Amino acid sequence: MSPVQAVLFDRDGTLVHDVPYNGDPDLVRPVDGAREAVALLREHGIRVGVVTNQSGVARGLLTDTDVRRVNRRIDELVGPFDVWAVCPHGPDDGCHCRKPRPGMILWAAGRVCAAPADCVVIGDIGADMEAAEHAGAHGILVPNDRTRPEETTAAAHVAPNLLTAVRAVLDGPPEGRVLVDERPIEAAFDASTPGSAHVPRRAVPGAEADRSRAAVDTRGRPR
Repeated sequence: MSPVQAVLFDRDGTLVHDVPYNGDPDLVRPVDGAREAVALLREHGIRVGVVTNQSGVARGLLTDTDVRRVNRRIDELVGPFDVWAVCPHGPDDGCHCRKPRPGMILWAAGRVCAAPADCVVIGDIGADMEAAEHAGAHGILVPNDRTRPEETTAAAHVAPNLLTAVRAVLDGPPEGRVLVDERPIEAAFDASTPGSAHVPRRAVPGAEADRSRAAVDTRGRPR
């Protein structure tokens, strides 16, 4: 069994395409490879969860019911997940759960009976990585067009897509600055594919994450 006991995903921009303050389940669209990534972890006995800031509740743009409906839809399309942790507070509320604070990660780790050091947090912005660090967990950044270049530069581990990030932790915590696995999704997920049981994990010296996916575009970032 992998030394990694649980993987905790950010929601918007990581598991599903980010629709700012979304309260409509019909607008949920998983990112490429999301369902396969979660299934691969479950197949390897690794617990899976979601830790998500939803400040739209505090801002009066969403209700708790809206958030639960969207989460249920994500669970149907991508999950199931073992634990959901939602912070409904705003940036100025002073809570301990809103990322980059570690509260949600610590709570979710406890719910799946895993030490934070045995957890990996996968997200798309710096707050996800900071929350992982503050909690004592490992963090992997999967940049998209809303990820700022400085967040990519600061991240300890960067993967070009969600499935690559997941493959990198099947045998243990992530290693290397940039995680690379160029096999297609089908080859990585299908256990019958020759060599698919082995998950290559290597660092590329001097490599940088694709900056075209990390353009400065703050649309939809408040969560």
